[in-house]
Amino acid sequence: MSVNPTLRSPAAESGGGTGRSPESGSVAAIDASSRWPLLVLFGHALFWLVLSTVISLVVAIKFHKGDFLADSAWLTLGRLRPAATHTFLYGFASQASIGVALWLLCRLGGVRFLYIWPAVVAGKLWNFAVLVGFVAILMGKSTGFEWLEMPRYAAGLLFVAYLILGLTAAGTFASRRSRELYPSQWFILAGLFCFPWIFSASTSLLLLDPVRGTLQAAVSAWHTGGLLHLWLTPMALAAVHYFVPRLTGQPLYSRQLAVLGFWTLMAFGGFAGFTSLLGAPVPRWMPSVGTAATGCLIVAWVSNGLNLHLTQRGNCCAWKSDFVLRFILAGFGCYLVHAVVNTLFALPAVNAVVGLTYATAGATWLALQGFAGLVLVGCIYYIVPRIAQVGWPRESWMRLHFLTSVAGVALVFVGMVVGGVLQGSRLADPTIPFLTVVKGTIPFIGLTTLGVLLLLVGQVSLLANFGLLLRGLLQPLCQAVCAECCGGPAVKAGGRS
Repeated sequence: MSVNPTLRSPAAESGGGTGRSPESGSVAAIDASSRWPLLVLFGHALFWLVLSTVISLVVAIKFHKGDFLADSAWLTLGRLRPAATHTFLYGFASQASIGVALWLLCRLGGVRFLYIWPAVVAGKLWNFAVLVGFVAILMGKSTGFEWLEMPRYAAGLLFVAYLILGLTAAGTFASRRSRELYPSQWFILAGLFCFPWIFSASTSLLLLDPVRGTLQAAVSAWHTGGLLHLWLTPMALAAVHYFVPRLTGQPLYSRQLAVLGFWTLMAFGGFAGFTSLLGAPVPRWMPSVGTAATGCLIVAWVSNGLNLHLTQRGNCCAWKSDFVLRFILAGFGCYLVHAVVNTLFALPAVNAVVGLTYATAGATWLALQGFAGLVLVGCIYYIVPRIAQVGWPRESWMRLHFLTSVAGVALVFVGMVVGGVLQGSRLADPTIPFLTVVKGTIPFIGLTTLGVLLLLVGQVSLLANFGLLLRGLLQPLCQAVCAECCGGPAVKAGGRS
């Protein structure tokens, strides 16, 4: 398949393909227009990311040391685990995805962001809703539904905040100057539509007017599968389709492959979550549909992987000198590995072994922390210096973050999947005592704990780096305001006002 010569590439934007050249005035003005909303979204997202990983580390320790922090009901395993998931999904991943989407819509549409204060207010409301849900979960008011543990009043606040942010994104898209749509815009628009649909339907059917019996399990499975395949995956793929051509300086290889990957994901992604119902007391057609949908998603995974591989082939060494591209490609690699593992785990014979073990949690971890997490972090590394017009203060911390992130994701994934497979095979053997099975997983849980600790080190370095960048941005502004209020000349950097 040949390159479509009419396909507009983000590499054609000012600054070249590496992202290191100076931006033109128009592009710099577009970036600066979204400065404060995106700093609010990204700053809070990084805080929730670090908090989620801290809680995940405590959870990992509890798996092999059950009496760790066991004196407080707020810190029990049954509350900390959903709290970690809640803060990562809604505090970091969803919030960062919205921020990246707003920036991409401005960049690809060639338009400044016009809804600054509504977006800032909505961002604050979003984080207040996440905080309310987080505290409620720790208080023992979790709903018990995976990826929707927050009470309905917190879900309502979150939905209102999203509506405001979604309307600002729709307004930005409608006012675009460039009418031709780039594939990243397809994925963004699809994700922005799917999230309120999935979230509102699931909240209504599980929290507001709950369905009964096994239908609750079916709706919950549809909700988790939809959030992964129709919300986080399209948003991350939108970033990948933008940054791989942008940072390699190559045009996207094929529009046709992008179309095939997009529509396959949209057609079958909503049903893939039903694979979690294998072995559950539900009509057998439901998990069968999930297995079939997961098999059909192979088309999306192959087409997206082939398209982006052929795109970066013309400059395959660009990742050696670009930290952002390293994060993007590492995250996309996790997407492809998760595709293979998820397809295998959807087979009934394999699922009978790994269905109730650490292995399925390891596959989910790879999709969330590996794919979505690494891609979104790479986007933040690229976007924040451009909207703030201040560079990252510590480049060595970026290198540390990449190494610890890749190592951490790999250790957690390998530890949970290998340990889960051994756990499932031993549970199927009636001659092996249950206590022996539990003790046999301890080395793998220890490997997982080390992986989470490495992730935490890298994420703390990113949060600290972000704090230093904000200081570099705000200090001159504060000094100028202070000098103007005092009626004197501006104070030099490092001086006292």
